[in-house]
Amino acid sequence: MKLHNTNAMLRDAQSNHYAVPAFNIHNLETFQVVVDTCHEMRSPVIIAATPSTVRYADKDYLIALTGTAMEKYDIPMSFHLDHHEDVKEIETTVAAGCRSVMIDASRLPYEENVAKVKQVVAFAHTCGASVEAELGKLVGQEDDLVVADADSAYTNPDDAVRYVADTGIDSLAVAIGTAHGLYKGRPKLDFERLKEIRSRVDIPLVLHGASDVPDELVQKAISLGICKVNVATDLKIPFSNAVKAFFKENPEANDPRKYMTPGKEAMKAIVRHKIEVCGSQNRC
Repeated sequence: MKLHNTNAMLRDAQSNHYAVPAFNIHNLETFQVVVDTCHEMRSPVIIAATPSTVRYADKDYLIALTGTAMEKYDIPMSFHLDHHEDVKEIETTVAAGCRSVMIDASRLPYEENVAKVKQVVAFAHTCGASVEAELGKLVGQEDDLVVADADSAYTNPDDAVRYVADTGIDSLAVAIGTAHGLYKGRPKLDFERLKEIRSRVDIPLVLHGASDVPDELVQKAISLGICKVNVATDLKIPFSNAVKAFFKENPEANDPRKYMTPGKEAMKAIVRHKIEVCGSQNRC
């Protein structure tokens, strides 16, 4: 089945003041938990894969899995490349059927960032794919991308307006104080900055680094215009902990169907919770 871009679902979320959850998956088990739970809760979903996930699981398998899930379940669904930096790899994956990409050029100076993003937009739009890009830098680690505290930068509202016009992107990831991975303390989000960006930029806004952020802060960001929320670390940790606990209790275990099951159950509870935080349940 032909995959869909994310434009329609993000525009609906923007119009109706909720957020579409974008869950980073890593293998078949995490994929199954995400799509099965979203179907049960009637939530649209974006299945996100970082470069290392695509290398690990292979783009053709991931695209085929998404197509199969779309045939099985009648919910809005898209396969999305998350934090990809290699233009050729993006083009290859789009040519293979992917219809939603994030080109991350945030580490580059503004003009180089724009030039790289425009190159991806031109190719992706020709193929019917949507493009997300980031302006500003989130601290922490996402896949192989590491940004130190000293290199972080919040999104400047004036630059955001210019960036959207210069690149032609479909959605904008904003840096307002979230971080990739776990936080050293309670995160402090710049909601005034978000409000100004929302008032001046009309495309959907994306919140990266939503794992480990208190629910009330995520929900406030959604109320102020965020319509896509990325979740990765909050899924990996309970899944891994449950598998570790199973082996501790069953050291001789060797059947993946048995030791993966506790991980799936632990992850399912988090997926359900994140859908509720996003307010995306019963939207389809």
